[in-house]
Amino acid sequence: MKIAIVHDWLVTYAGAERVLEQMLNCYPSADLYAVVDHLDKDKRGFIQGKAVTTSFIQKLPFSRTKYRNYLPLMPLAIEQFNLSAYDLIISSSHAVAKGVLTGPDQLHICMCYSPIRYAWDLQHQYLEETGLNKGIKGLFTKYLLHKIRLWDHRTSHGVNKFIGISDFIGRRIMKVYGRSSTTIYPSVDTHKFSPPIDSNIIEKDFYITCSRMVPYKKIDVIVEAFAKHLPNKNLIVIGDGPDFKKIDKLAKGNVDLLGFKEFDELKYFLQNARAFIFASEEDFGIAPLEAQACGTPVIAFGKGGALETVNGLGSSMPTGIFFYEQTPRAVADAVIDFEDNLGLIASEDCVKNAERFSVSRFRSEFKEFVNLNYQQF
Repeated sequence: MKIAIVHDWLVTYAGAERVLEQMLNCYPSADLYAVVDHLDKDKRGFIQGKAVTTSFIQKLPFSRTKYRNYLPLMPLAIEQFNLSAYDLIISSSHAVAKGVLTGPDQLHICMCYSPIRYAWDLQHQYLEETGLNKGIKGLFTKYLLHKIRLWDHRTSHGVNKFIGISDFIGRRIMKVYGRSSTTIYPSVDTHKFSPPIDSNIIEKDFYITCSRMVPYKKIDVIVEAFAKHLPNKNLIVIGDGPDFKKIDKLAKGNVDLLGFKEFDELKYFLQNARAFIFASEEDFGIAPLEAQACGTPVIAFGKGGALETVNGLGSSMPTGIFFYEQTPRAVADAVIDFEDNLGLIASEDCVKNAERFSVSRFRSEFKEFVNLNYQQF
């Protein structure tokens, strides 16, 4: 069985790349393709030193930093990969990877992180956040996204089997493509993220959030909740990004913005926080599971993937609580509610819940799914 794995683009090591890493561990002999590959030397370990076949966009001006600007060319670029020599093609796709051309005798399985978010149900949010919801430039962008939707829907028919990273994404796949999917949750490394020796939640005196600082992560909402409504409670914020300065202006004395931190420091803060705050609507969301693997409960926005990775107070083994509006007041009320119910949540239950998403579980489910469908193809 000759295998090709096609990833959208290789520029960082984030959620989709963690899944790609495990797929490569399942099939280490697979060849790897991507629209562009601009991984720094110190971040290439997860692709196991593989050579990456890239598209013509790799050689276009500013493709290292402005690769997203070439989105109008990406459908053409992804269709230029000649995969005719492969028996099995696995697309690792949140944008264009699933649009590769395959033949009737080739099995194409798509690991779908989401249909293109900013082209489908999140289009209006994307246009507003980027200031592209009006004017000539906005009109052009809307037309471009319309064309992308047509291409995205058409190419969904070239996929034999879809895997969704959550039931939430499964519903989006059905809504957008009219296709059923099988959910295989991404994994959290429960060996790297582990609880401290002493995991007494009540004695911990700060809350934490960590994320890239971009609008949809809603870090500003969390910071404002503590600065305005929870002045006697401490918040640690880890991460950087384009919204850092904006968020820094919202912070008060009880909020510490620490910027980017290496793994050991991040793990220390996750282990020693009273709870992890998570305010974005995510397709899956690995950060809440990393927190739970450290024995830390989660206070999460009750929509999207978090509903599948965090057990609310109504469950037999609660690992956190939910709030249902992305506002500072809702976050603050949830923190107060959390403290009123501290006795119901145990660190060991958080760890047990995270273990449901182990690396070994992902590899087993993924290989079983691929091999079964290949045998039946």
